[in-house]
Amino acid sequence: MTRPADRASRVRVATLNVLTLSDAEGRRRQEVLRRGLLGLRPDVVAVQEVTRGPRFDQARHLLGPEFTVVDLPGQSPTGAGESLASRWPLGAVAALDLPIAGSSHESVRATALAAEVLLPPPLGPVLVVHHRGTYQQDLERAREQQAVATARFVEGLVAPRPERPVVLLGDFNADADAASIRFLTGRQSLDGVSVRYEDAWAAAHPDEAGHTFTPHNPLVRAGQMPLERGRRIDYAMVRGGPHGPLLDVADCRLIFTEPVDGVWASDHFGVCADLRLPHHPPGTWA
Repeated sequence: MTRPADRASRVRVATLNVLTLSDAEGRRRQEVLRRGLLGLRPDVVAVQEVTRGPRFDQARHLLGPEFTVVDLPGQSPTGAGESLASRWPLGAVAALDLPIAGSSHESVRATALAAEVLLPPPLGPVLVVHHRGTYQQDLERAREQQAVATARFVEGLVAPRPERPVVLLGDFNADADAASIRFLTGRQSLDGVSVRYEDAWAAAHPDEAGHTFTPHNPLVRAGQMPLERGRRIDYAMVRGGPHGPLLDVADCRLIFTEPVDGVWASDHFGVCADLRLPHHPPGTWA
C-alpha cells in the first residue's frame, strides 16, 4: 500500500464492475463495496453497471459526496450504466458516442468518456478515459471497432498537448490475447491505426494471469455465463508515446477478491493501480 507521504506524487486509479444492483443481493453487496472503497481511497474510479437516477444514486452512495461523478453515454432501462468519478476537480470533459458500422445490435456503440483530472503538482493534470467494450463474447469485431474509436478520440484530445499523461480504465470485456487488447497495447494495428498503452497489471505482474472474471468467484458460476473459464477483462492502462508511457506503474493489484462476512462484492474483481512520474521524462537522458 502507498504511504500517506507518497500520495502527493502518485495518483491511485481503479476500475470495477459493481454488478447491477438488482442482481445477487445487490443491497448487501453494495455495503461491502462502499466500505472497501472507503478503505482503498482511490483518486479516480471507473465504475460499470452502476445505477444512477433521481431516486437513488449508487455511485454517490459508494464513493461519498467528495467525488465528482460524470456518466458515459447510454444507460439501461433500469438506469444502470458506466461512470467516471474523481476526488480531484475536473477540467474539460468530452464524450464519445458513435454507432458501430455493420453491427446488427443497435445497442452496440463506441462510447467513452474523457475527463481532465486536475491533480496538484508534481503530477499536474492527467486525462482519464473510461472506455466501454461490449460484453457479448461473439462480438470481438465490435470491440476492435470500439477500441479504434476510443484511440482516435484520445489522440484528437491530446494533439494540442501530447506530453499530457493519459490513463485508460474500464471493463473492456476482452482478454489480453484478443485483437482489441493487442491493438491497445501496441502489439498490432487495426484499421490503419497504431497506438501503445501500457497495461498496468502486466507491467507489475508479467507472469500472473490476474483474472478479473473467474469461476473462483461464485457469482460468476451463478450468473449468465456459467461455463466461464476465467479471463482478465478489466484494465488500467497508461498511454505511451515514442519513448514509452508518461506515467510509471508503482503498484497494481486486484481488489474485492474475497468475500466479506460471506458476501462477494461483485462478479468481477476490480483493478487498482498507483501511478507516478518516471524518474526522468521519456525521450531524455537522465
